[in-house]
Amino acid sequence: MTTVKAVLFESHGGLEVLKYAQMPTPQVKEGEALIRIQACGLNHLDLWARQSLPGVSIPLPHVLGSEIVGTVAAIDSGSTRFKAGDRVLVAPGISCGKCPACLKGRDSLCREFKIVGLQVNGGYAEFAVVPAKNLISLPEILESEEWAAVPLVFLTAWHMLMTRGGLQSGETVLIQAGGSGVGSAAIQIAKLHGAKVFTTVGSDAKVKKAEALGADVVLNYNKVDFAQEVLRLTQDNGVDLVLEHIGPATWNGSMRCLARGGRLVTCGATTGPKVELDLRFFFTKELSVLGCYMGSRRELDQVVRLVAEGRLKPVVDTVFPLQDAAKAQACMESRKFFGKLVLKV
Repeated sequence: MTTVKAVLFESHGGLEVLKYAQMPTPQVKEGEALIRIQACGLNHLDLWARQSLPGVSIPLPHVLGSEIVGTVAAIDSGSTRFKAGDRVLVAPGISCGKCPACLKGRDSLCREFKIVGLQVNGGYAEFAVVPAKNLISLPEILESEEWAAVPLVFLTAWHMLMTRGGLQSGETVLIQAGGSGVGSAAIQIAKLHGAKVFTTVGSDAKVKKAEALGADVVLNYNKVDFAQEVLRLTQDNGVDLVLEHIGPATWNGSMRCLARGGRLVTCGATTGPKVELDLRFFFTKELSVLGCYMGSRRELDQVVRLVAEGRLKPVVDTVFPLQDAAKAQACMESRKFFGKLVLKV
């Protein structure tokens, strides 16, 4: 086997740059494993990488895809935990494992931190090479397409709510875009930890789906001013924590929703990279704004365990064949989905 099929791009741009083509079979080096991919989840990160991300070195030609599930096809002889044929999920974060940040369990602060599918080739392909230490054994409880809806979004939502946001039982939380991958994961994590959940969605159909996940209050932002409604429903007290990943379109409203001493955690900039902040409002209410960039391997192991126990459930909207990756990204751009979009290889 000298070549494999993959969806790749050779230059940055629109959907038209994605090509279903042949590429050389990835070669396993020391400490690595070759994965025969069964499914790969899509993320907004894929869109940003295709369009190009300022300050991020993306090798060209490039294969996207951060959420990989498959079986081990080959592995470095020095690895004894896994063998050919084992079913695995790939932890999407790659870190050195020995710097002060890594030793403290804060992998994403590692100076060498990379994301599978961003700085290195990912899962829009039949095969991918990844560090053997990034492999996680999977039980047969879920299909591969379901497991591919787990790693990046559940890890990010967990890191935002629990690690950075310090969510406590009995607190109130506003989750922006409850129909997104991160949003649908965050609703479940917040409810699992005893929070009252407010969330926003863009259609009435998504309202029912968010309620089915456990959200207490679901607001269609196309019909109501979400900030005004949150304040009304909390008697003008606001919420303890806001999970924000939209950017300018929702930022001011998210800040308005915060209670005194409230925290806002952000992990994305879907509608743009720059926002305004009224410092007087910020310091008089003693607010906190916290950044989040994925999370740690330790947190991912915890998330996978909770999914395996059935306490958290991946939400898959549509599964596309690998060759239809451009159609899947077009669907993501349209926002006409709930939960996750997944490629089946």
